[in-house]
Amino acid sequence: MVLQISSSSTTPTVTWEPLPADFVLPDDPVENIQQPPLAAALTDALGAAGRIEQIALIGSNFGLVATVNKQTVVKAPDWFFVSQVHGVAEGTIRRSYTPNLEGAPVSVVMEFLSNEDYGELSVRSTPPYGKLYFYEQILQVPTYVTYDPYEPKLEVRYLLNGAYETQAADASGRVRIPEFDLWLGIWSGERLGQTMNWLRWWDEAGNLLLWSSEQAEYERLRAQQERQRAERERLRADLLAAKLRELGVDIDRLA
Repeated sequence: MVLQISSSSTTPTVTWEPLPADFVLPDDPVENIQQPPLAAALTDALGAAGRIEQIALIGSNFGLVATVNKQTVVKAPDWFFVSQVHGVAEGTIRRSYTPNLEGAPVSVVMEFLSNEDYGELSVRSTPPYGKLYFYEQILQVPTYVTYDPYEPKLEVRYLLNGAYETQAADASGRVRIPEFDLWLGIWSGERLGQTMNWLRWWDEAGNLLLWSSEQAEYERLRAQQERQRAERERLRADLLAAKLRELGVDIDRLA
């Protein structure tokens, strides 16, 4: 469903200006209680797999800024990715991001649908701009993901010829995110004591990218298996030595 509201045929004038010093960034409460863990899990898996460069920026509920018709507009998506950003002065906390001025354009945006409205799919082209319109026509984000964790339902849109086109999922229900060369899909299970429908990453071979907690558990089990294997080898060697002694072989001289 796409919410059609107050469309305008006038092409907006978009510039990339520093955020005014007196501009008050929105501090709205999170509408979807599943949003923070969903966003954290997506970033965690990428980090555990070593797929986040130091020069990249990943944010959640973090202001993306554009100047539209000389008016500052800020949207704070549930999750976004920028491949390369300029550094900030030591001691400075980045509180917003202006594409092209502070680094590369935004590559991926994700919005997790609330159960109250369809604002994430609004194409309203007049202030206050709809989110889909803002990402498609103003920021021109190549990949826009919307996810309803309650159905659950995942939709991925690519920006093609100036407009978003929804992409079909593969046989496993996953959709490729070109910017990472990974596939995004829905996985039901538990993370950090919370059971829900998560968004997760898979690589080209169909391997699930593990969260850091899963990676740690995997390493723990692997170390345990190595210890068990070493113990089995030691017991096998002890049994062989005992058998040789029974046969009268001086194993100390064989060493």
